Amino acid sequence: MTTEAAAPTASTSASTAPTARTVWTRTRGIVLAAVLLLAAAVAIAAVRSTERHGQLDPRSADPYGSRAVAQLLADRGVTTRVVTSLRAARTAAGPDTTLLVAVPDRLTKGQQSELHRATAPSGGRTVLVGASGWSVGRLAPGVSADPADSLGSALAPACALPEARRAGSADTGGVRYTTTRLDADSCYPSARLATLLRVPAASGGDTVVLGAPDILYNDRLDKRGNASLALQLLGSRPHLVWYLPSLSDTPAAGDDKSFFDLIPSGWPWATLQLFIAAVLAAFWRGRRFGPLVPERLPVAIRASETAEGRARLYRKANARDRAAAALRSAARTRLAPLVGVPIAQAHAPEALLPALSAHLPGGGQDLRPLLFGPPPGDDTALIALTDQLDALEREVRRS
Repeated sequence: MTTEAAAPTASTSASTAPTARTVWTRTRGIVLAAVLLLAAAVAIAAVRSTERHGQLDPRSADPYGSRAVAQLLADRGVTTRVVTSLRAARTAAGPDTTLLVAVPDRLTKGQQSELHRATAPSGGRTVLVGASGWSVGRLAPGVSADPADSLGSALAPACALPEARRAGSADTGGVRYTTTRLDADSCYPSARLATLLRVPAASGGDTVVLGAPDILYNDRLDKRGNASLALQLLGSRPHLVWYLPSLSDTPAAGDDKSFFDLIPSGWPWATLQLFIAAVLAAFWRGRRFGPLVPERLPVAIRASETAEGRARLYRKANARDRAAAALRSAARTRLAPLVGVPIAQAHAPEALLPALSAHLPGGGQDLRPLLFGPPPGDDTALIALTDQLDALEREVRRS
């Protein structure tokens, strides 16, 4: 008897918590998907880092590196020195030096102005590769970048610049430029806008603005006239300083570049459009359909269940003030007819309170705090208020 009675008890008290096998069965799909996404992200990052390693770096033999240009220049007696700081680039500027700025857009506004002040009077050549509207106006005053890039990459010279005429067609298609300088050479046009500009300086030097870096890449150097154009642009002086701007470079003194300057130009407009769309969606979702219309319920619900449901909602929202107001309003509505006060004046203290005092024995009880007082501070006070209202209503009915 004892053994048989204990068996159901043991089985009943057994734990119903999910086991490790159950948890794994339920979540293995999500875990597998997360692992696959992580592996794909690592693989893509590894491939991209391998492909882009040393981009426009004259020491790199990668497809997007520029080691081949540096070796060809070395064969012609041109020395190439790589610098990664603004201080070194400014110091290297001189009449016998070509300064190539690989990614001008990485420079802050202050750095761009400081670099231009150092190169303008130097008498040397400055080559800007792929400078956009963010940088070209300060590094090459009088030159502006068109918002739309050229459609094709291989373009014809169509200018009188000797270097361009000797090189012929080249892969200069990229950023397109316009200039207010009448003495500038505008070459390799795309839709009548140049992708290569040479702007002479009063000191005897010049600035070359190149719309695309393709002619400097290792895997594009043997295409068309890319090698000829690159060697002529970079080999006009005996020394070449290859400036690779770095994000860790010390900003120039007084630089005013803020967080919003780091945001691409298209993002503010996209954010504004998203904000307008969100406002319109809020208006759409919040539109009114007209006055509320009572609907006959398909089933009858007892008043006690409705009261209990509302009480639970009030408790969940911690809305003691609304619960107390509902209790007092209902009590005043029931008490008014008992003391001869119209329902319309049931919630007016000056009409209800004197009638209650006259109806109750004694008449000295102050009922204002009970019927029109402040909301209770806690649940205990709310329950006490309910009991007091019930007691008052019973006393009025008995009197």
